[in-house]
Order: sequence, then structure tokens, then C-alpha cells
Amino acid sequence: MTHAQSAQLKELVRYGILAPSSHNTQCWPFHLEEQAISILPDLSRRCPVVDPDGHHLYVSLGCAAENILQAAKAQGLSGQVTFDDMSNGAVRISFTPCEVEATPLFEAIAQRQCSRTEYDGQPLTPEELALLTAAGTGAGVRVVMLTQPDLMKTVLDYVVKGNTAQINNPAFVKELKSWIRFNNSEAEQKGDGLSVSTSGNPSLPRWLGNLIFPLIFKAQPENEKYARQIRSSAGIAVFVSEHDDRAHWIEVGRCYERFALQSTALGIRNALLNQPVEEAGLRPNFAKVLGLETGRPDLVVRFGRGPKMPGSLRRSPEAVLV
Repeated sequence: MTHAQSAQLKELVRYGILAPSSHNTQCWPFHLEEQAISILPDLSRRCPVVDPDGHHLYVSLGCAAENILQAAKAQGLSGQVTFDDMSNGAVRISFTPCEVEATPLFEAIAQRQCSRTEYDGQPLTPEELALLTAAGTGAGVRVVMLTQPDLMKTVLDYVVKGNTAQINNPAFVKELKSWIRFNNSEAEQKGDGLSVSTSGNPSLPRWLGNLIFPLIFKAQPENEKYARQIRSSAGIAVFVSEHDDRAHWIEVGRCYERFALQSTALGIRNALLNQPVEEAGLRPNFAKVLGLETGRPDLVVRFGRGPKMPGSLRRSPEAVLV
């Protein structure tokens, strides 16, 4: 591989790491090959309590892969994604030359974020909903768009049930707190995790954050916050895969990332509300009340127009290359 080829692939990795990941764990070492990039699962960064089967980890790999595919087009490269479930679980993207195409989705990569705040409550146009639906649809993956108040209230009910169960689980709280970065200095040093600034909370010393967190992280105020956020949203998207396996989880990640990038290109915010699908005991009934006769509900995403929030940090490309 020439120096120029290596530099080009490293630039694509830089876009890959801007993808979302569960708790911003950035669970993705990248390996450069001749005209290819492999994204490997980093099991040391998996969250076993909230993600016991590795679903979110592989969704995150799919998000990173989609960013790379969109960025590759802008560099005159067409990417082909393959996944070999029998080997090391890596997502491999091989490249061939193509016409340069800088799409609106590519332009949105650096601006995309999960906006954990209230939105303006205004509906989207039918044309905007159609664009989001098309972006979120893939091979064996469909997106169910919920904009009716009664269906959004149903989702809220399940978010409250799931959130209450999680907050009452000491293992979940311990795992979540380990990924919270209570101040900007800590966030910059680690380059990962959930910075308090992204949700509009004040910066605190770690020792003070550790003391205060169990006092304020309670089910009732958190549920009230989610109620305000859902009621302020234009709608909720539920991503559903036809089969419950890692290949489809990766495809879900790709579909969600296209959805998020299309949202960003339209000036629309989004944030994940995955409690109904993270709590395994809730997922079957959640699927039933939504009328899903087949498939696994994988991700729950609210969307609408709202303010831009501070972005979460990322580790450098050098830190994730292997």
C-alpha cells in the first residue's frame, strides 16, 4: 500500500469514528488493508449489562461502516460491505474507483449528533417523513414511523417501564456511571463516554459527580424528562430487522446512520430511546402493541427540530488503528 493510499484510508477512518456508539464507547478498532478497511468489534468496550447479546456493539459497527461508505463516495471510491460471522466478527469494506459524489449525507457526517434535549413539537412535512423513511430502510430492515399522539404515548409508556427497571438495577447504574464524563477535562482526556455537556448538565469534579449522581439519578425525574422530550418530538422511528442476528444488527446500524444523516441534512434532530428494546422482558409486548407481527424491534429513535447541543468527543484515528 502506498503512502497516498494509506493516507486516504486513514481519512475514511476519521469519518468512521464520528459515528454514534452505545454510551459513546467507540467499540471499533480499524484495520487498513490494500484497498479495504476492516472494522473489528472491541469486546473490552462492550456494555454487558445494557447490551448482553452484543446487539448495540454490532449496530455501532454498522453506523461506522455507513459513515465510511458515504465518505468514500466523496473521494471517488465505491465501498462494498461484507460480514463473516464465522471469523472474528469484523465488518470489511472493500473499495473500487467510482465517480466522485459528495452527497448531502456525507456533508452531514461532521454535524450529526444525538440531541438529548426537548424539541419544538412541530410536525414534519410528508416529504420529510418520506425521505427519513427511505433513508432508514435497508436489506431486511424497515423503519416504522410513529407520529400519532396515541402511538407516541404507547412508546412513552414502555420507555418509562424500561427506564424504571434499568435505574432500579444497580449493575446498570454502575455501568452507566463508568461511562459518564462529569467534566470537560475528563471528557477531553478520555475522548469517549457520555460528557455531561451533551445533555446540558453542569461540569463537576469526578469526586463530586460520584457523590451527586446516585442522589439525582432517580426513576421519577428521569421518566418526567423523557415524557417532556417525547411530547416535544415530531415523531418516533422504530427500526425493525427481519432476523435477529449480527448481520442484521449491522444493517440496522447502517440504516439508522443514514436516517440520522438525512435528519441532519434536513435540520432535524434525533435521539435514541432504547429502553423498550434493551429490556428483554419488555421487547415482545412492545412489538405486539406496535402491531409488529414479524421481526425484532432494534432501535427506538425520537426526532424533531430543536437546538444544537455540544458534540461528544472522539478518540483520534491513531488510537483506533490496529
